Amino acid sequence: MSYDVIVAGGGPVGLACAISLAKDGRRVAVVERVPEPILARPPFDGREIALTHHASSWLKQAGAWQHIPSEAISPLRNARIESGHDLQNATRRALLFRAPEHGPDALGHLVANHLIRGALYQAAKGQPRLTLLTGKGIAQTSGHRHEAALTLDDGTRLSSELIVAADGRFSQIRSARGIGAIVHDFHRSILVCRMRHPLPHEQVALQWFDEGQTIALLPVAPDDLPGDRSSLVLTLPPDDIARLKNLDEDAFNKDITERTQGRLGDMTLESARCVYPLKAVYAHRFEAERLALIGDAAVGMHPITAHGFNLGLKGQETLTQAIADGPGDAGASSVLRRYEWKHRLATAPLFAATNGIATVYTHDAMPILALRQAGLRFAENLAPFKNFVSGLLMDRNRAA
Repeated sequence: MSYDVIVAGGGPVGLACAISLAKDGRRVAVVERVPEPILARPPFDGREIALTHHASSWLKQAGAWQHIPSEAISPLRNARIESGHDLQNATRRALLFRAPEHGPDALGHLVANHLIRGALYQAAKGQPRLTLLTGKGIAQTSGHRHEAALTLDDGTRLSSELIVAADGRFSQIRSARGIGAIVHDFHRSILVCRMRHPLPHEQVALQWFDEGQTIALLPVAPDDLPGDRSSLVLTLPPDDIARLKNLDEDAFNKDITERTQGRLGDMTLESARCVYPLKAVYAHRFEAERLALIGDAAVGMHPITAHGFNLGLKGQETLTQAIADGPGDAGASSVLRRYEWKHRLATAPLFAATNGIATVYTHDAMPILALRQAGLRFAENLAPFKNFVSGLLMDRNRAA
């Protein structure tokens, strides 16, 4: 079987890339190990994605937005960053980001990752030039001067001009093709779940660098039950996370209420508890012969901003545009070099800055603790900086 492009991995960025290429008139196949019924209705995985305005606009143009239930979309009005354990002085230390007075009334929108995945699957099914090969593992890939080849685990051979690896931050294709990666292991794990609480979150996202732990509370859209809901993102050493995951619900609720110092009232678990290792990944190269890396296979960001999908979405747009501007061969070396240069330029500074901030704000030694608290106070009073960061969070310039 022959295609113009084969996308290895049917996650959100892989499906987005396949949709973009199919809409450009190319014959695309997506190879995904997960069976199609699960791809069509992905299970809850705990992750909430902070969609920029550009990402929301892209999803609308791709035909995916209409498949996300409107009642599951939560506007993000403000973002709040705090450091330290003493809530009595939190107001003086908080760094606040608000939507601008003139323009959209939200910094972005929070949507559950599994809903985005399901919506992109529906959009992909509507593309006549896109073939979904689900329930298929990949045994081998190769790239030659005139052709890329991929062999499935059942022995089926596929050929194309280009293979796009979208198989995650621990990409097997990246490793098999001899591309190394910088792996920043924070020696922490993340527990994510949904919690209900009696006090309103007021559509404010909180990133709290507490002493000994990092807590994010992301506003989830309301339902018909009393109280509000937030997505909890708790970062701790792996052993502590494992203990919390296995606590009975009453003990877990009490623990989280104490950890959040009751700022939203008594916390009640209402979802599965999902755990992920905290490792950031940056590939040494984003391309090889007739191979391109996208999404987490290229750059796996620290989840501190919940913007990994937005970055992956831009990466596939950069690749699609490089192919469209190229000589007609999707896997031409000139195409891949252009993609590599542009995507590295867009991601390297952000990757370094994010890891640096995450490192500084998770060390609790007194000099560093005092420095980061002073930094928040300084940044809160620096209007140009806040406007710049708000612009990055919203990404309005490229939104249609």
